[in-house]
Amino acid sequence: MNISLLRHIVLLGCLFVSALMQIHGASLTFSGISRTALSETPNSSSGLDAIYVLPTVSNASASYKASTQNVKWLKWGMQGAAYATEIPASNIIKSGNSYTLTNIEGNCGYTIEDGSSIHYFWIVDYSTHPYSVSAVHVDDDSDCAMTSLRTEGTADRIYYYSINARAYEIDRDIHISYLTLKSDSESFTFNQVTTDESVAYINGSIHVPSPLCDTYFKVSGDKFMSAWGVPMECISGYYNTSSVEAIVNVMQEERENDNEQSADMDDTALGGSAPCDISMKAVVSDAAIFHEWQITSDPSFNDVLLRATELDYTHTFSEMGSYYIRFMCADASGKCEWYSDTYTVFIGESRLLCPNAFSPNASPGVNDKWKVSYRSLISFECYIFNKWGVKVAEFKDPAQGWDGKYNGKFVPAGVYYYVIKAEGADGVKYDLSGDINIVNYK
Repeated sequence: MNISLLRHIVLLGCLFVSALMQIHGASLTFSGISRTALSETPNSSSGLDAIYVLPTVSNASASYKASTQNVKWLKWGMQGAAYATEIPASNIIKSGNSYTLTNIEGNCGYTIEDGSSIHYFWIVDYSTHPYSVSAVHVDDDSDCAMTSLRTEGTADRIYYYSINARAYEIDRDIHISYLTLKSDSESFTFNQVTTDESVAYINGSIHVPSPLCDTYFKVSGDKFMSAWGVPMECISGYYNTSSVEAIVNVMQEERENDNEQSADMDDTALGGSAPCDISMKAVVSDAAIFHEWQITSDPSFNDVLLRATELDYTHTFSEMGSYYIRFMCADASGKCEWYSDTYTVFIGESRLLCPNAFSPNASPGVNDKWKVSYRSLISFECYIFNKWGVKVAEFKDPAQGWDGKYNGKFVPAGVYYYVIKAEGADGVKYDLSGDINIVNYK
């Protein structure tokens, strides 16, 4: 079967099932209340058909449209529907197929037996769980990671119970909004944004991630008051942040030398052959007054070899070994600190090999330049002489070589001599000399 057609059939089937549920799903309607009854979706394992939140149950009535003439109402509490007690028929008004329970109670469950069908509901009396948060203050026990907000007033937990006496909590969806900084690694900047945290309830204090910039905190809620058109808000005093963070980038300045050997090392490490230039760049958040790059050969950073306070810094590694780099920043008091990941730089031992022949002007691009093969050389001098002792070439960069020319012209084929003095990152000193044979000369 065509996959697209199958998807359409499945979608239509889901819509059909959803429609049937809406047609046959049991519900209650309410009267005698000043504001609309709000419904909450119960947990799928609670056994409840619906949850209703009423502003108050005082003078409230609940109505049910029955499908049979054999209807019973029962009431139960946190012990579960197994402990339900039947409500006297004198408390129920019947009008056609509508059965209305007068003077309902809140924070309890109701069972309606409609012939062979049984339906379960939970009713919350919101007036017993009012949202009363009237002020918010930043608490003194706030730290670098979390800010503690102390509130005047509460918005306590609202529970409902399953037919098997299991407690579930209704999320009041209370919002705490404030400014902070968001890092953008692509543009390498911090951007000011409004963040919004949500909590299910408030019992005196709230804990939210500490902002990265100075800000106010606004607490607003809850979703029931908002739905009834009377949202409540309160704003804290101005808060000066001490939380810090940084964006860092550590990169190796690459060299494309075809005769420079790489070191055997972990794929995650930087470095290889010395001298190795490592560029470090950082951007810090508003409260980061102190900052530095730390370089050490101790992975625990107990003995820091070098500290650099520049945000943009380049260091040249010229000695063999493993090194570790990290960035740290702190607020003015030093109370809040932030550390980056650790970057490893490995500098391998030195090597120097010299070829004894090449063929300039014979096959362009193939063995037409005399070059040493090397790694981790921090100093280098090479001199080339002809058989009469005339110096025909010299260079001080091992990546360079001799193209077989002297005074702009190719020298005759034959034997030439090199003298090399060099030093490796591992302290090894090289004092080499030997023959160079120019062959296959055109």
